Amino acid sequence: MQDDARYLKRKVTAGSLDVHPTEKALVVHYEVEASILAEGGGHMLGERKEGQKIIRVKSLSPSTDVGALAKKVVEECKLIPASRLPQVEQLLYYLQNRKSTPVEGKMEKKEKRPVKPRELTPFDGMELNEEANITRVDEYIELLYEGIPEKIRGSALILQLARNPDNLEELLNNEAALGALARVLREDWKQSVELATIIIYIFFCFSSFSQFHGVVSHYKIGALCMSVVEHELKRHDVWREELRKKNKAYILLSGGIFTAAMTAMAVVAPRSGHIMWAVMTETLSFRYYVCVLQAEVDTVERLACLVPCDHDDLLNLTLRLLLNLSFDSGLRAKMVEVGLLPKLTALLGDENSRQVALRILYHISIDDRFKGMFVYTDCIPQLMQMLYEHGEEDTEAELLSICINLAANKRNAQLICEGNGLKMLMKRALKMKDCLLMKMIRNISQHDGATKPVFIDYVGDLAAEIRAEEEEEWVLECLGTLANLTIPDLDWELVLKEYNLVPYLKDRLKPASAEDDLILEVVIMIGTVSMDDACAAMLAKSGIIPALIELLNAQQEDDEFVCQIVYVFYQMVFHQATRDVIIKDTQAPAYLIDLMHDKNAEIRKVCDNTLDIIAEYDEEWGRKIQSEKFRFHNNQWLEMVESRQADESEPYLYDNDNDRTDLFYSADGITPADGSVSPDFFNDLQPQNGDMHHTGDGSDVFDQTSSSPGRPATAYGFRPDEQPFYQYS
Repeated sequence: MQDDARYLKRKVTAGSLDVHPTEKALVVHYEVEASILAEGGGHMLGERKEGQKIIRVKSLSPSTDVGALAKKVVEECKLIPASRLPQVEQLLYYLQNRKSTPVEGKMEKKEKRPVKPRELTPFDGMELNEEANITRVDEYIELLYEGIPEKIRGSALILQLARNPDNLEELLNNEAALGALARVLREDWKQSVELATIIIYIFFCFSSFSQFHGVVSHYKIGALCMSVVEHELKRHDVWREELRKKNKAYILLSGGIFTAAMTAMAVVAPRSGHIMWAVMTETLSFRYYVCVLQAEVDTVERLACLVPCDHDDLLNLTLRLLLNLSFDSGLRAKMVEVGLLPKLTALLGDENSRQVALRILYHISIDDRFKGMFVYTDCIPQLMQMLYEHGEEDTEAELLSICINLAANKRNAQLICEGNGLKMLMKRALKMKDCLLMKMIRNISQHDGATKPVFIDYVGDLAAEIRAEEEEEWVLECLGTLANLTIPDLDWELVLKEYNLVPYLKDRLKPASAEDDLILEVVIMIGTVSMDDACAAMLAKSGIIPALIELLNAQQEDDEFVCQIVYVFYQMVFHQATRDVIIKDTQAPAYLIDLMHDKNAEIRKVCDNTLDIIAEYDEEWGRKIQSEKFRFHNNQWLEMVESRQADESEPYLYDNDNDRTDLFYSADGITPADGSVSPDFFNDLQPQNGDMHHTGDGSDVFDQTSSSPGRPATAYGFRPDEQPFYQYS
């Protein structure tokens, strides 16, 4: 019979010694060999495990005595034998002269700051006299099934392990440990703040690494933390009421002032309050809960109750968490639903909360469905006041970003322009050549109604900025603003001549002459000025039409380019001078015929209307256009018949008594079903939908005021429901 195992032998062997890759620290590798011995001393069972110890030398500086520090390290670390003193000294010398990494630099700055509660200074309950060992986790788990004192001891030992990142993965794989901790927190947090604090701290250690966020979310730790906060806030209110009744100004608790901020973080005693503050701070922190709380549907409602609140630190943490959650579109909608929009707007006047509140409002302003709701708050007047107060200083990106988004809404734009709003914006943008500010103005300029005529006073200022020597990004915004000004009373011919814009527009039409965004705005600008007859003639003489066709060839895969170029042709065929150039001197109609059946509905719409006008004024092209329409519709009919015949579940397309297949060839039913009539026959048909119409006096009623398909939308600037500006850093 084998002897009973009674003795445990543990042997630690030092391994390699190296420097930490990012911190001012030494890394000591070691191996632990554990052997179970029988009563007679015989070897029964053994296991080896590798580990490492990090020795941080925060005091190391260029003036440090490396030799003395090396001796101190060897004396205090039992894992490093005295024979390795020269190696330790050499490694410390390397650390002393190594350039600081970005991580190291941040840590050094952090060390220079005064200690705050969120820096997780240990408290008495977690500083045990015994040292935790990862091999004894099962023993610590058993303590979680005992009384409160044993649970505190067991969780504190597990916390010792969790504070070492090297142990987190092994703890993660121990489902019994995490399950027991979550259960104890859920069932006993009201019985012991110390116990709750330790367990939350353990999960905080996991939340510090994104790869472990799943376990925090799985056990609903975020919801439990919110419950702790709400419970302690209620307790705090009760205590304050009692204090009010007793007419006492403060409470002394164990020699320390019991502050409202500490109470909000579930404080019962100073030794536990400090760590609870730190843990809850990081639980609500922007950095660590990017995705953990998003799945908890009631989080936004519960956080909304804390905005605003009397505790500055708690308010700051709540806003940071709301900012984090606002990256999710569904949670943004929830924020608006629970009434956070006016609350956040009110915080713009608070210097401490303004920055975070502004960023949350920016995220809300991205959604088109919420832009109009800003009209019912005091947000826009406050934003304009903030812009005004900046003077000639560089304006904050966050402030300009939300203004750009809100300006894409017509009612918001009207509010922005009230008083001298537009004048102030134009003056600031032109003086500082601020591209973001001009982007905001560009969004305002897109709206029809009262705001657009106000821009007439600034047409000359904007046109003066359209020069080759200016930065492309700046020219893009100025040109885009000008292109939006579809104002009937504006003399575009005078503008083009005064500022010599035609050569610039023509040069920028060349493929690869500039960024695609700028070339597209040039096309849109040409479409705007082409509504004027004199401008259209000027552009035709300059050779812009062939340049547009060349650009159409180069950008035929880009629907937006194609649509805008076709729209230019549509505007130009209304004018005699440009119509003749398009029809007789170019192959533009051939390109338009090819685009009649494009997959993009907007391209088809503009193309059809343009071809209808061409067919009216040129008999030869009219026959070709009608022939192509006939061919296309005939093919559609044949494909439909073949698909119907192939469907066995529907063998008969019509009743035998009402077989009128000829109706599919013509809307009036007079075209023979055998297709024997030439396509030229269609030239003599009565007008149908989409065909040309004439008045009794012979004039064409298909003009750009009554029958225009409307300016095609672009990715930026013509639809208030489009999102004009997403980027934010």
